[in-house]
Amino acid sequence: MVAYRSAAARRVLNQLEKAMEITQAAAAYGAAASEQKDRRVGRVVFASALGTIIEWYDFLIYGAAAALVFNKLFFPSEDPFLGTMAALGSAAVGFFARPFGGAVFGYFGDRLGRKSMLLLTLVIMGLGTFAIGLLPTYAQIGIWAPILLILLRIVQGIGLGGEWGGAALMVLEHAPARRRGLCGSLVQVGFPIGLILSAGVFGLVSKLPEEEFLSWGWRVPFLSSLVLVILGAFIRLKVEESPVFEAMKAKKEIARNPLAEAIFRHPKSFLVAIGLKISEVSWVYMLTVFVVVYATTRLGLPKAQILDAIMIAAAIEIVTIPLFGHLSDVFGRRPFYFAGALFTIGFAFPMFWLLDLRDPLVIVAAVAVALSFGHGLMFAPEATYFPELFGARARYSGASFGFQVAAAIGGGLTPVLATWLTQKWSGTAGVSLMLIALALVTLIAAFCAHETRNRSVAEL
Repeated sequence: MVAYRSAAARRVLNQLEKAMEITQAAAAYGAAASEQKDRRVGRVVFASALGTIIEWYDFLIYGAAAALVFNKLFFPSEDPFLGTMAALGSAAVGFFARPFGGAVFGYFGDRLGRKSMLLLTLVIMGLGTFAIGLLPTYAQIGIWAPILLILLRIVQGIGLGGEWGGAALMVLEHAPARRRGLCGSLVQVGFPIGLILSAGVFGLVSKLPEEEFLSWGWRVPFLSSLVLVILGAFIRLKVEESPVFEAMKAKKEIARNPLAEAIFRHPKSFLVAIGLKISEVSWVYMLTVFVVVYATTRLGLPKAQILDAIMIAAAIEIVTIPLFGHLSDVFGRRPFYFAGALFTIGFAFPMFWLLDLRDPLVIVAAVAVALSFGHGLMFAPEATYFPELFGARARYSGASFGFQVAAAIGGGLTPVLATWLTQKWSGTAGVSLMLIALALVTLIAAFCAHETRNRSVAEL
């Protein structure tokens, strides 16, 4: 009897030991799988953010050049105001091309995959930017100079219009559920870094003697883009396709017309996306384009001073955007649109009062506060929130097209309208009222939006 019990006990112990071995092996496998998944997510975030940095750098250097160079070399006029308006109008053309890029690449991104569209848009943007650096001026080829410049600006707009949505989706569809806001905000950090690079390079070349700056110095920021594009394309080649898209493809759930599905099956989400974006995008291009024109022409400030202020503000936003992205995982996406729009309403007049003081420290502080709270609060959750508003079948099309339509209206028209209003009203009161009106549109959109923080990507 004792021997029987002893043998039974040994069998139980053996079974417990085997169970423990299986548990340990499963735990080790789970840890290895988790580590591998974290590395994969890290690669996707890095590749998406790097590509977005390059895209924003390419797009933003045009705005700086339009404010400082193109009005003299490509749109000469006896009236400096008309030359500036023409140069800013050429910059706006790129914004109007962005919805086309968002629609086309969104459609094919939902049909063929996210990764291939990311590579294609990066190359399109890079080649368009590089070609601008090679253009002859109005003095050399006459009217063909501004025509070619505008055509290449359209190419830039198409490239950026398709790139952002793909980068946002790749991160969203790879990211852990509880860190979607943070991971998506790392894609958005591409904007302030691209802004620093573009303002920094232009700040350096603007220190050249005026004759050298206008003859060859302004070309350097555009030509250097080619190196960045080659690096970005190489890194993006190594990224895996979105698992959500692969699952849809395996189940044969690919939408036949994702753009139509985004607009007609999700009309509320589409309109909400436009409304949420309109204030933030208007505000940021006021700061990075119109304020450069206003400070250098109306206030007589040195180019380097206002560009340095923008760079410092952008450097601060590199920290605040991920912070706001993380907090959107805690509190949700909508509160940041309420806060950002209310800040814009309250700061629309004081911002220009502070600039008018012409004090370097006050200008830096004003631009830094304005950028982080009027732009960063709403921009940080966008790469996560906009795709979350649409179903997976039409996510690329809906997020891209809605984002870019708002960018065309707010980013393309706002600097031009602000320049005209300043001239018409002999001051910035009209500009401030315009910014307040756009912020009210975003507030209404935030009231109409629904929260997506706690919903899975598969359910959205």
